Amino acid sequence: MRYTNGNYEAFARSRKPKDVEKKEAYIVGGGLAGLAAAVFLIRDGHMAGEKIHVLEELSLSGGSLDGKFIPHDGFVTRGGREMENHFECLWDLFRSIPSLEVEDASVLDEFYWLDHDDPNSSNCRIIHNRGQRAADDGEFTLSATAQKELTQLFMTSEDQLIGKKIEDVFGEEFFESNFWLYWCTMFAFEKWHSAIEMRRYVLRFVHHIDGLPDFTALKFTRYNQYESLVKPLLAYLEEQGVDFQYECTVSNIDVRIVGEEKVAQKLVLEKAGAIEEIPLSEDDLVFVTNGSITESSTQGDHYTPAPISKAPGGSWRLWKNLAAQSPEFGHPEVFYENLPEESWFVSATVTWQNFDVEPYLEKLTHRKLRTGRIVTGGIITIKDSNWMMSFATHRQPHFKEQKDQQTITWVYGLLSNTPGNYIKKPIEQCSGQEIVQELLYHLGVPEAEIQRISKESSVAVPVYMPFITSYFMLREPGDRPLVIPNGSKNLAFIGNFAETERDTVFTTEYSVRTAMEAVYQLLDVERGVPEVFASAYDLRTLAKAVYYLTDKKKITEMELPFIERKLLEGFVKKTEHTYIGDLLKENHLI
Repeated sequence: MRYTNGNYEAFARSRKPKDVEKKEAYIVGGGLAGLAAAVFLIRDGHMAGEKIHVLEELSLSGGSLDGKFIPHDGFVTRGGREMENHFECLWDLFRSIPSLEVEDASVLDEFYWLDHDDPNSSNCRIIHNRGQRAADDGEFTLSATAQKELTQLFMTSEDQLIGKKIEDVFGEEFFESNFWLYWCTMFAFEKWHSAIEMRRYVLRFVHHIDGLPDFTALKFTRYNQYESLVKPLLAYLEEQGVDFQYECTVSNIDVRIVGEEKVAQKLVLEKAGAIEEIPLSEDDLVFVTNGSITESSTQGDHYTPAPISKAPGGSWRLWKNLAAQSPEFGHPEVFYENLPEESWFVSATVTWQNFDVEPYLEKLTHRKLRTGRIVTGGIITIKDSNWMMSFATHRQPHFKEQKDQQTITWVYGLLSNTPGNYIKKPIEQCSGQEIVQELLYHLGVPEAEIQRISKESSVAVPVYMPFITSYFMLREPGDRPLVIPNGSKNLAFIGNFAETERDTVFTTEYSVRTAMEAVYQLLDVERGVPEVFASAYDLRTLAKAVYYLTDKKKITEMELPFIERKLLEGFVKKTEHTYIGDLLKENHLI
C-alpha cells in the first residue's frame, strides 16, 4: 500500500493497468464500500462496467446508508453518518459522480455548494429538566485529572491499549464531563468499548475539537443519505453497465491456500432458493464486505416494538466461513457475540404530521422546521434521560416524498435496557408511539398534550439493530483482516471490519478508504491512496485543541499543581519571541 498527500497525485489520472481487460470483479455486498470499489475499478482501474458484478443479499443497495418510505408506517432511516472536510477518499470518490440534483455538477460540487450556502451548526447540544438547555452547554467541563487522562491516551501507543476498555483508562471525573457526553453520543461510544478505537478517534478528529460542542465540524447532505449519496452512485454504475444481482447471498468463498499464497477459486451463493457456484481464476478479483452493523435489523411500527433478534445474518456467516479457512481472515465472533445488554440497539424515525412539535424544537434551535436549511445541525442529547436519548432533525424535507407539513426526526437511545423517565420500560421494549411520548416528555410538552400529539400528530418506526456498535468491541491485532491478506492474489476485504492504518471505523470515509486500497493494490493502480489527514502531527492543531479542551483558558489560568505551573511558566518565558511562542499566541494560550 502506498499513501500520498498533497494534490500532485490527487489530480492525476491513472493509466490502464496491465491485462485489466482479462479480469472480472465480484463485489460481495452493495453497501457504500462495495459501490465505491465498483467506481474505483471503472475510474482508476479502467475495467469495463459489465465485467463488474455486485452481489447483494437484500433487495436494494446502500447498506447502512438507507432511507425509505413504508406506506401506512412512515419514513425510516436506521441512522445517519456525519461527514467532515477531511474525508479525503470519500470526496475523491464523489468528485467523479454526477449529481442527480444539479445539472453539470458532481455530487461533491452539490455538497460543497450546499454547505457553503448553509454551513452546519448547532444552537443547542445538551438539554435537561424537560426541555431546558443546559447552562454549561458549549463547555467541555474537563477537570485537570480528566485532561491529563485524555492527554495520556493521546500519547499512548496503540499496542499498549490492547485488551483495554475506555473505562480502564479514564476515571469517573472524565465520565461526568460534557466532553464525554458530547463524544459518546456523537460517535456512539460506550464505556466498555475499545480504548484503541477511542484513541484513534481522538487522533483522527483532533482538528475538530473546537467544533465538537456546536457541530460546526460536521457536514450533512440535503436529503437522507440514500437519496443524496447512494442513488447517484447507483445511477453512475448502472450507466456504466455494472451487473447488480439482488437477493443473492454469498455463503462461502473457497480459497486455495498454499504456503503464504491465497487464491479465491470459487463463490458459493444462494439465489431464488437454489445454490449456485461460480468458479474463479486468479484473474478474477473478489471484494468481500465482511460483517455488517445493520445486518439482521428488525422493524416495528407506531404501535409495535421492533422484535429483538440476535441471529447473525448472511455477511456474518460468510465471514465466519472464510475465517475457518485461515486465521488471517479475522475473527468475526469478537464483534458479534456477547454484546452487553445495555448497548445501543434501537433507533426510531418520527414523522411529525403537522407543526405541533415546532414550538418545542424552535425554542432549542431558534430555527423554523421547513425552510430547507439546517435545523438541529446534528443530535441534541438529553442529559438526564435514562435512555441517554438523543434526537436530530436535519434539513427538511429529509425525503423527497414528504408532504408539505411533514417533518422527520431521528431518535436513538444509547442505553437499551434501562426504563425511561416517562415510559417506565426500556427503549427496546417500546413501540414507536411510546418512544415519541418519551421524547415529548423531555422536550417539555405538557403531559396532557403528550398523548394527543403522539396519537394524532406523529408516526414513528422503531428499528432494532443487534450489531450496530460492533465496530467498537474490544479487539486484538488480527481480529479484523487486512484489506489485502498476506499472500492474497485476488481476494480483498472492504468495509469497516477490514483493517487499515490510523482511520476510524463507523464512518463513510473508512468504507471508501478500504475500497480504494483494495482496488489499487489488486490492480496495481499507479496512483497512491490519500493518507488519513495528519492533524495529530500538526502543532497548530494541537495547541488549538489544548485551548478548547480547557474551556478556553490561557496557560496561566489552567488548574495545575504548583511545580507544574512554575515549569510551564518557565517554558513560556523561554519561548517568547520564538516559533513556539508565536504558536501559543496564535492559539490564545498566552
